[in-house]
Amino acid sequence: MRAVEICHLYISPAHNFFGHHGHEPGDYDAAEVPTIECVIGRGIRHDRFFDYREDYKGQITFFALEVFEELCAALKLRRCSPALLRRNVIVRDADLNALIGEDFEVQGVTFRGMEECRPCYWMDRAIAPGAENFLKGRGGLRARILTNGTLRSPVKVPELVVG
Repeated sequence: MRAVEICHLYISPAHNFFGHHGHEPGDYDAAEVPTIECVIGRGIRHDRFFDYREDYKGQITFFALEVFEELCAALKLRRCSPALLRRNVIVRDADLNALIGEDFEVQGVTFRGMEECRPCYWMDRAIAPGAENFLKGRGGLRARILTNGTLRSPVKVPELVVG
């Protein structure tokens, strides 16, 4: 297995799209940070989903940088940041869909892959028309946090421990 690289870490204090159906989106940037604190069963400290709901499936989200790069190429986007995806952990060299239903460890923190982080219609507005359709089946991974710990970026993780 190749090393998994954590390329970017993002948090946002509030929701732009979640809960905004039928209304204008919020105006809260996803801030890139060098570390995030993962808290078992609660989420990422200082993120919008921290303490959102007990056993929430999306306490932390992962997204593959390769998919973002393919999206930008397909939609001919020149100035676009992965922050627009509103996912927390942007990685390279990880098959995120393979982690659905699996426990896995990154930098000593254990997670359980719960489900695909399905793209919604807001992606067409946040990124560009066609983004939602392009991302179907590869919108990232929603996960639960099973152990406390800190993730750091950018870091190459020697291996992704699954099981």
